[in-house]
Amino acid sequence: MTANDFFQVGLYLAVLLVLVKPVGHYMAQVFAETPNRVNRFGARAESLLYRLSGIRADEDMSWKRYAIAMLAFNVAGLAVVYILQRTQQWLPLNPQHFGAITPDSAMNTAVSFASNTNWQGYGGESTMSYFTQAIGLAVQNFLSAATGIAVLIAVIRGFSRRGAAAVGNFWVDMTRATLYVLIPFSLVIALLLVSQGVVQNVSAYVDVATLQHGQQTLPMGPAASQIAIKMLGTNGGGFFNANSAHPFENPTPFSNFVEMLAIFLVPASLCYTFGSMVGDRRQGWALLATMLLIFVPLTLGLVAAEQAGNPALHGLAIDAQASATQAGGNMEGKETRFGIAASGLFAAITTAASCGAVNAAHDSLTPLGGLVPMWLMQLGEVIFGGVGSGLYGMLAFAVVAVFIAGLMVGRTPEYLGKKIEAHEMKMASLAVLIPCALVVICTAIAVMTPAGIAGVSNPGAHGFSEILYAVSSASNNNGSAFGGLSANTPFWNVLLAICMFLARFPLAIAMLAMAGSLAAKGHVPETAGTLPTHTPLFVTLLACVVIVVGALTFLPALALGPIAEQLMSATGH
Repeated sequence: MTANDFFQVGLYLAVLLVLVKPVGHYMAQVFAETPNRVNRFGARAESLLYRLSGIRADEDMSWKRYAIAMLAFNVAGLAVVYILQRTQQWLPLNPQHFGAITPDSAMNTAVSFASNTNWQGYGGESTMSYFTQAIGLAVQNFLSAATGIAVLIAVIRGFSRRGAAAVGNFWVDMTRATLYVLIPFSLVIALLLVSQGVVQNVSAYVDVATLQHGQQTLPMGPAASQIAIKMLGTNGGGFFNANSAHPFENPTPFSNFVEMLAIFLVPASLCYTFGSMVGDRRQGWALLATMLLIFVPLTLGLVAAEQAGNPALHGLAIDAQASATQAGGNMEGKETRFGIAASGLFAAITTAASCGAVNAAHDSLTPLGGLVPMWLMQLGEVIFGGVGSGLYGMLAFAVVAVFIAGLMVGRTPEYLGKKIEAHEMKMASLAVLIPCALVVICTAIAVMTPAGIAGVSNPGAHGFSEILYAVSSASNNNGSAFGGLSANTPFWNVLLAICMFLARFPLAIAMLAMAGSLAAKGHVPETAGTLPTHTPLFVTLLACVVIVVGALTFLPALALGPIAEQLMSATGH
């Protein structure tokens, strides 16, 4: 790695950590159960929305009512997005006169955006009208992200409440996440992106003359507003097909930095919010430290692998060293305006955070470089993860970790003053195992089915990586594409839609069930035998549990894909 690589990674982490406390404190105020300066600011707008919607804001919901409201709301959103795609040829703001989307692709896209995955089997600028993008997809970007935050807040109340029968009000949490967090933050990010040259209009596409005396069609559209929430909400769906590699989505190194910062801003800050709401901020810092303990080495490994270059070329006497005149390393599939460090860092961030936006071709990463984003997804998207969903996934791992520690010393495990018993363990285990099972089972189905392997563009280990990456992305609600796999077919649209739905909603329901059980329990006083969960020892234990689950589950599959490809490349095959 070069000094510039270390500088870019270090600068990003420094700015992020500076923002964690103020943003986390702000969000803790937003979701506080007592009135304060922050949640009083928009009280009138909130009240008006509740009256218009017929919502009783003072209703405290049981976990079952909370889960039903969450599921019904998102299924309704899914249906709206599906209908918009199927009827966009008759709707306004369609200057390119795009026709209806096919049923299987529309269903895949609807599930994708409702589940905060934003996997795309289509090209945005050649398929979706402005109306579908702005009213269907962008709105779901807000609502699916707000749903993740709402579920997390209910889980936090499960830990913080004592002897309670309810975990909060889903509609209030949704409204506050949208009004106080996602809309204002997105507005700031959108303005920053517009200042860098990201397009924001509803004009028809523009034909321009090229330097070679040809013609090129430049796509237009309300991109900046959608890109802001795409990053902030860890959605990832690109307005244009090239996603954040497109110059109209991500034109400069500064816009690239802003987009990367937006991806981690809410997931990282929610750790501080968690600590603040449970009354012990050390707990939030411990979870953030666990995420960084896994994220930083993997990111440096990815950048180092790309900077080292393609192992298949090492024996050809090619100068791949970084110098004043060249980037060196593996620049295949990367934008020259970003280079290796910003591309590698972006790839690690977007797969760690369940975002799915890309500014480089992951299919062109070196084998070990491609292994890192794949494994970050397979760890369950708990290394920062999606907004809300990443942290409640990490809390499921924390419950498993304290249970294992309790077994070691022969004590009933406790976490944040709550006894962890059979019900909590069952729910946490479901949350941990559902994505793992989906990846393994659906990858096996794909490689054994002619329709599954028909879309693979590369034979052998790399082709297997393309399939494994696609299923891992959908089964962990990430949404990024490795590339090389023609996935807009009925087989892949149906298979991946099933993965995306099952990875999002059953997991959220399991966590709400655990929250309901915890909220009903009393507080267990801390004793000399209580395992402290804010110490470096627990941080290490928790990181080991996350890694061991990922390693044991996916090492055989990774050995067939990127590891085999690395060994073959190193030996010249």
